[in-house]
Amino acid sequence: MSEPRINDRIRVPEVRLVGPGGEQVGVVRVEDALRLAQEADLDLVEVAPDARPPVAKLMDYGKFKYESAQKARDARRNQVNTALKEIRFRLKIDPHDYATKKGHVVRFLEGGDKVKVMIMFRGREQSRPEMGMRLLQRLAEDVSDLGSIESSPRLDGRNMTMVIGPHKKKQGGRSEQRRARDKKAADQAAEATAEAPQGADEAQQEA
Repeated sequence: MSEPRINDRIRVPEVRLVGPGGEQVGVVRVEDALRLAQEADLDLVEVAPDARPPVAKLMDYGKFKYESAQKARDARRNQVNTALKEIRFRLKIDPHDYATKKGHVVRFLEGGDKVKVMIMFRGREQSRPEMGMRLLQRLAEDVSDLGSIESSPRLDGRNMTMVIGPHKKKQGGRSEQRRARDKKAADQAAEATAEAPQGADEAQQEA
């Protein structure tokens, strides 16, 4: 996004001026707006160039740019980067392989990633899509505490696919539970520390 015009770069006859605190000053000549900015040691920044007349605000533009950059960095840092992982199953999968692949799905969901589960049909297996449906539903139920179906099972040629996404609220709930446990442990430690001197005094009195 291009930067707004400021100060002498604002080449219009008049602007709708907004004060540094957000107060509406009204429509003024751009020369008067520039004078007010200079007197307040601020910049005149065009914030709505398409308005008629354009809207300009008195502000410290350098500080505004710095704070905007900080907010953008914080937003990128806090952004959850969700990847789409893929796991492939065979229709006739033995219990050990199922457990192993389910473990991968669990790990991906716990990491906040979505999982695309694919069943590959071979030969005559293509005539038994209901078996693939049952396998996918079984997997979804086995990991239901971590994620839910975002894209229902669908047949695509020789493959059947389903997408499971992590529970966002579940993740938040785990954080709340962890904070509650930490607080309880800290409170118990504080109580133990407070009781220790009293016990020592009683021991000395008995001696």
